[in-house]
Amino acid sequence: MKKINSALFALLGILLLASCDNQGLKKTKSGLVYKIISDEKNPVVKKGQFVKLSFTEKVRDSVLFTSKDGLPAYVRIDSVPPNSYSPVEIFAMLRKGDSAVVFQLGDSIQKKSGQPLPPFIHKKDKIVLTLHVDDVFETEDLLKKDRSAQMDLLHAKEAKDVESYLQKNNIEATKTNLGTYVQIHTAGDGPLIDSGKEVSVLYTGKLFPSGKVFETNNEEGKPVLKFVVGSHSIIPGWDDGVRLLKKGATATFYIPAFLAYDQQQGPDKKVNENLIFDVKIVDVADAPQAAAHPNRPGMQGRPIPMPTTKPAK
Repeated sequence: MKKINSALFALLGILLLASCDNQGLKKTKSGLVYKIISDEKNPVVKKGQFVKLSFTEKVRDSVLFTSKDGLPAYVRIDSVPPNSYSPVEIFAMLRKGDSAVVFQLGDSIQKKSGQPLPPFIHKKDKIVLTLHVDDVFETEDLLKKDRSAQMDLLHAKEAKDVESYLQKNNIEATKTNLGTYVQIHTAGDGPLIDSGKEVSVLYTGKLFPSGKVFETNNEEGKPVLKFVVGSHSIIPGWDDGVRLLKKGATATFYIPAFLAYDQQQGPDKKVNENLIFDVKIVDVADAPQAAAHPNRPGMQGRPIPMPTTKPAK
């Protein structure tokens, strides 16, 4: 796969932010300002095709979204309302290998959408989207195949980052079949925890790799977290990791992002976050007849759908 030079994104941003009357800047009917850099060797994409985009979106000096932290964007080329004031307006002009920069103004976004701006965008802000067309696909099946390969690479990187952290810090941990890394501090007593058991847990969640605490119930007055193993009511890394533990055990889970919140926003307001949890198994019991689904650790009381996961290769 062709590797995209991240310096290109920075260069394009610098050149185009320096002057809004640079040669080559154009406007769509909605007033969207953009520039496309192309060698014109490949054909322009057609309606019904799919484009794979590497991208970085910034406001002021802050990165809002970037494919560097996760997966590229996959977009179907389709008809776009002429007054949408959206980057998708230029997608039908692109070719494989093209780079582009798109400018949006905060007040124009508000006027066009009729909705208030999010708190991190101000009316006078200029939002800059820099993108590159990595590939073009004729069918959705080809897109899915490519996306699956990209997902495998991302998951393998997440696991590798955890492994490197453990090695650097001389931490001995057992890797489960799914890919959670479990460092057992106190063995506990009785049989290993298995599906159908309700576990009561005290925990402290930490960001990876900083170790900054983002959530804990290990404080006076806070209830234990209860969940039924195998009920899909907890992030996969927890359901996976507790199966190496017994009642009374204390341990640390090092969880790759694909076994945590994956593409969903995690505790640090980012996607693809690896996480660390210190846990103590307070109790293990048979599941109640109608087990409720508790809140997920790390989401500050906000239940979320289970992420789709598969083990890293």
